[in-house]
Amino acid sequence: MKFADLPPGPPAPRLVQQLQWLADPYGYFDRTAAKYGNCFSTRIVPVGDVPCVIFADPSAIREIFALGPDRCLSGRINSYLSNFFGDKSILLLDGAPHKRRRTLVMPPFHNKRMCAYGSLICQIARDVCSQFNAGDRIVALQLMETITLRIIIRAVIGSSVERAETELQQWLEITRSPLGAAILFLRFLRQDFGAWSPWGQFVRQRHRTRSMLQAEIDARRQQGNLGGEDILTMLLQARDEDGMSLDDEEIIDELLSLLFVGHETSASSLAWACYWAHRDPSVRTQLLAELLALGPDPEPTAIVQAPYLSAVCNEVLRICPVVPSAFPRILTQPATIGERKYPTSSFLVPCIYLVHRHPDLYPDPEQFSPERFLDREYGPSEFFPFGGGSRRCIGYALGLTEMKLVLAMLMLYVNFELAEPHPVQPRLRGVMVAPATGVRMTVLSPTGNSARAAVTN
Repeated sequence: MKFADLPPGPPAPRLVQQLQWLADPYGYFDRTAAKYGNCFSTRIVPVGDVPCVIFADPSAIREIFALGPDRCLSGRINSYLSNFFGDKSILLLDGAPHKRRRTLVMPPFHNKRMCAYGSLICQIARDVCSQFNAGDRIVALQLMETITLRIIIRAVIGSSVERAETELQQWLEITRSPLGAAILFLRFLRQDFGAWSPWGQFVRQRHRTRSMLQAEIDARRQQGNLGGEDILTMLLQARDEDGMSLDDEEIIDELLSLLFVGHETSASSLAWACYWAHRDPSVRTQLLAELLALGPDPEPTAIVQAPYLSAVCNEVLRICPVVPSAFPRILTQPATIGERKYPTSSFLVPCIYLVHRHPDLYPDPEQFSPERFLDREYGPSEFFPFGGGSRRCIGYALGLTEMKLVLAMLMLYVNFELAEPHPVQPRLRGVMVAPATGVRMTVLSPTGNSARAAVTN
């Protein structure tokens, strides 16, 4: 396929465009869309040398999401993630294997399971908040990483929490620097020069983490300990329609996918939520008033259903999507999207960030306005922070429940003040977009009573 066969886009070489995107993902999309419109070609995909087409038009994205597995692939484009999750992760599968795995992995994420997770989420958030004292200075992203890592470990593994937290934290730290993020996208940086080199550290920590998960699986099989409600137990028990189970390597790959994606996306989204909820005093006041009206000890289900809290979380996911694009689709046969026919092997990329900033859908898109989600219901190609179609994030219900409950616990049990003198900018951190400063905050008072007083006085 020739570059000229696709929509116009930046002419810069692939490496230059990748570096531009790595340095400023939101800005790269803004600048390119301003010049080329709602559909343009780029070379930022870290697989192969074929240009990909970025879409910011909801009608075109609706057509892309409707493409069946017989017409496109998505897992292959994520092959660079095999360095993180392994070759058997659901993120890397296509066709019948993807459908089978999704069926096996889905049960722990059914909405009825959210009630069980809800109490766990609230308890962990309250436990962490109880350690604060008035005057403490915190970084919201670090706080959220602590909370969400404990939550996802308890939900996924259910035991061996301290060791798992240590192993995962050490691995994540390697990829959180700009260089660490680059090694996941730029193949030439993946050189193992020993334990002192970034890639060498990554490979050795990956081995330790996988060994830890294998030991947990072995212990459960030997002890016959399959009576828990954590996700690992459910994966060990899962059987497809032919009675086949997942092998250990498949289970480990899925656990790593859930642990990393579930932790990193939630932590970044919650850090942004802290920023936006405290940047505008009227947002904080209205949100806290709604939560306090639920009573002194509201049930998790009541919190999750709170309208303004839901609107605040949706607006955070709109204005600062931690994953700027949905999974690309690689066409296995020609397809017409919009008014253009794309040949086989075209890479089609729905851009979450650009659609969420589309002024026709979201007037004054730079303005943080939760009310827009109270006034209108957006379609699945207009608001899709968790992706769409058959590649929609399998854990989206847990992620959204976690976001609402953790934010609610922080609002109810700690009185924070934003300590950022300037607007916080986005920065790529690993494979997610996070606030560059982490969002610095000051603890004014650490109790729910203080929060109630702040609203009533």
